[in-house]
Amino acid sequence: MDVVDRSLRLFDRVVVGILVNAEKKPLFSADERVEIAREVFARHPAVEVATFNGLLVEFARQRGAAAIIRGLRSVADFDYEMQMALMNRHLRDEIETVFLMPSERFTYVSSRLVKEVAALGGSIAGLVPDAVAARLAQRQSPATTRKV
Repeated sequence: MDVVDRSLRLFDRVVVGILVNAEKKPLFSADERVEIAREVFARHPAVEVATFNGLLVEFARQRGAAAIIRGLRSVADFDYEMQMALMNRHLRDEIETVFLMPSERFTYVSSRLVKEVAALGGSIAGLVPDAVAARLAQRQSPATTRKV
């Protein structure tokens, strides 16, 4: 959310692309992730949410995007993201990659950590939008949830 908000300062329109990848087993289905993202970004008419298969750079081209926005939390992120950006440039050199840093308060937050904290019964308040926290709470079974 933070990176999308920052992107809106630079671009008139932002498309949030949600990858449909049969090899990954995300906590929420692609349809659920679209529903959540649309709820979260409903206050931003310039934000569109859509799913895609295949290459991100091709999705960006199909949408008429001038750039792909990627968030960087750490140097470790940069190593991977730089490789991806250079490959995307090789595939479609007319589409730029723009890296944005999140707010300091989000630099340590990752989906893996949020899921782990939520699964162990910890508070994720302020780390994710209320819509995400509510969905995560619905997924918790009483047998695995404990108070921290």
